[in-house]
Amino acid sequence: MVAKHEPHISSPPVAHSRRFVDAWRWDTVIAAATRAVPPLLFGLRLWTAVCLALYVAFWLELDTAYWAGTTAALVCQPSLGASLRKGWFRMIGTFIGAVAIVALTACFPQNRDGFLLSLALWGGLCSMAATLLRNFAAYSAALAGFTAAIIAGDELGAVGGANGQAFTLALDRVSEIWIGIVCAGIVLAGTEFGGARRRLAGLLAELSGEIAARFTSTLRRGNPEERTVRREFIRKVIVIDPVIDEVKGESSTLRYHSPVLHQAVDAMFAMLAAWRTVDAGLRHAPGSSGAREALHVLRAIPTELREVIEANEPSSWLSDPAGLRGRCRAATEALAEMPSPTVTLRLLADQTAAVIAGLSQVLGGLALLAGNKVREKTADRGYELHVADWLPPLVNAGRTFAAIVAMQMVWIWTEWPSGADAITFTAITVILLSPRSDESYAAAIKFTAGTAIAAGAAAIVLFAGLPNVDSFAGFAIVLGLVLVPVGAMIAQPWNTALFVPIAANFIPMLGPANQMSYNTIQFYNTALAILAGCAAGALSFRLIPPLPQRLRSQRLLTLSLRDLRRLAADPSQRQRSWEERLYSRIAALPADAEPRQRAVLVTALGVGNSIVSLRQTAPQLGFAGEFDAALRHFSSGDCSATMTQLEAADRKLAGDDDLAVMRARGQLLAIRDALSDHRVYFETGA
Repeated sequence: MVAKHEPHISSPPVAHSRRFVDAWRWDTVIAAATRAVPPLLFGLRLWTAVCLALYVAFWLELDTAYWAGTTAALVCQPSLGASLRKGWFRMIGTFIGAVAIVALTACFPQNRDGFLLSLALWGGLCSMAATLLRNFAAYSAALAGFTAAIIAGDELGAVGGANGQAFTLALDRVSEIWIGIVCAGIVLAGTEFGGARRRLAGLLAELSGEIAARFTSTLRRGNPEERTVRREFIRKVIVIDPVIDEVKGESSTLRYHSPVLHQAVDAMFAMLAAWRTVDAGLRHAPGSSGAREALHVLRAIPTELREVIEANEPSSWLSDPAGLRGRCRAATEALAEMPSPTVTLRLLADQTAAVIAGLSQVLGGLALLAGNKVREKTADRGYELHVADWLPPLVNAGRTFAAIVAMQMVWIWTEWPSGADAITFTAITVILLSPRSDESYAAAIKFTAGTAIAAGAAAIVLFAGLPNVDSFAGFAIVLGLVLVPVGAMIAQPWNTALFVPIAANFIPMLGPANQMSYNTIQFYNTALAILAGCAAGALSFRLIPPLPQRLRSQRLLTLSLRDLRRLAADPSQRQRSWEERLYSRIAALPADAEPRQRAVLVTALGVGNSIVSLRQTAPQLGFAGEFDAALRHFSSGDCSATMTQLEAADRKLAGDDDLAVMRARGQLLAIRDALSDHRVYFETGA
């Protein structure tokens, strides 16, 4: 009897397991479909923007309507803020490039060689500007070079030389490109509500909260944090800047108050510099005194604020940033006035106050993102350009000039009818990808591969798809078969460099117009010219490679030390200008730079701030002679003599427990600890 019932006992678990597997499969399918929706929506937006731009250009009967569609495809970004910001800067770059090519034509009306060389020089200049600038401003500089090359390609004859129609061509191209920008903006603004503000708020809250929590953990343990942790934070802070640029595109209010957001990023660098100083103080403190004093400083932070910091819940920072900012200010004042019988205690208290003051600035940025009004006046960053290193931009400019001239010579020698297109896309490839440094060659190869795929897709659409449709609706549907899936792939986080050129080059290869041409020879000539230009751009990165990563990193360290020595030697140096140059060098460090190199630059930031502060207080406290002597030795790279003079200044102040004196002694100690930890760098720059 038992045997007869065994199948009935065992069957329910089997059925249950099958139902479980089926449910798991359905959940997997639903999750995959959910993840696919945003990319597909972006593909639809891109397709709609291109079709709208082409429709308007056809309606206006523009000669090369495809530039409107190409521009719409290029402007479209998965983020609304990025798209609007990119469109605005593309307008500026297009206008500058059009003015430049008209001016070049006027300067060399009958001089073919002069016109071609000046075009190459302009391309090199735009490549250098694109390397010097950042984010969408760099893209605008690159567009100035693209636009000049595009108009020149239409203007040049079979073997080179201006045809005198520069102004008309410039007006047409600017009109077509601006139509594409406006159409893309309308489509994206009407279908996407933007999430850059929310994403930036989350990044600031998460990163600043984690830095503050790790810092308080250091104080509680009384032991330094692992250096790799802090160095990883430096890398994370650097990548916030492009998100701020996206936020500027979504809101005019945030764009006006953008210095608050940039100051929040700078404040996190200052927090990391203060954290490093505390770590150094704990390492050099005798016995267990450092741990006791660190715990004393931690307890001086108001309990409510300390509990929020140690809990490290980003929602706490986002829910009431203004209220937490007030608590941070109160904590900063309490730490600044805290009695400190020892130099180490004063150093720890002041640096903890600096960390909380930096956190307060970040909370100011979060309050702005939450919609709170900015009540206090913020320092305007202005338009001062801080160049991290002039050598990489000059190398990029030389490569661009050489690549354009080489393609011009090939064109003249071969008398290739489509050679002007090859020059145009050589300029586009090399100018666009030069700022990517180490990634330039690999990106250029993917750009060329994407262009080849675009050529194949354009051939299929032109000769197999479009002849079978006789309305704009049918034309749009055929375009959608390519643009929607390509747009969906662009929105994916992988291989964007391959799919962007497919969307960008598909339209110019297809060449849509009111009166379509199905000339196979013309199509293959144009496609071959575009491919040849992209391949020539990729080859230029192999023949004239970017500066090696190691050399770039070492130059940034050396230049930062040079500026720090100048700050020590010249009292007239502006602190803010020096800080901005150092921030630009921290951001310019290659992605694969050694963590130690980022840590050294943050250490230099702390040393420079201490020098500026002590230079102001030294005459009042009576140790100006010793401190000036220390700065002279520091400027000459003699760390031993510098530390000797700093110790002499400390001995002169010993015995006085006044708050200002103890604060000055704490800063002297911070400089000595930094010189001790990074002696080789401060002596040799290595």
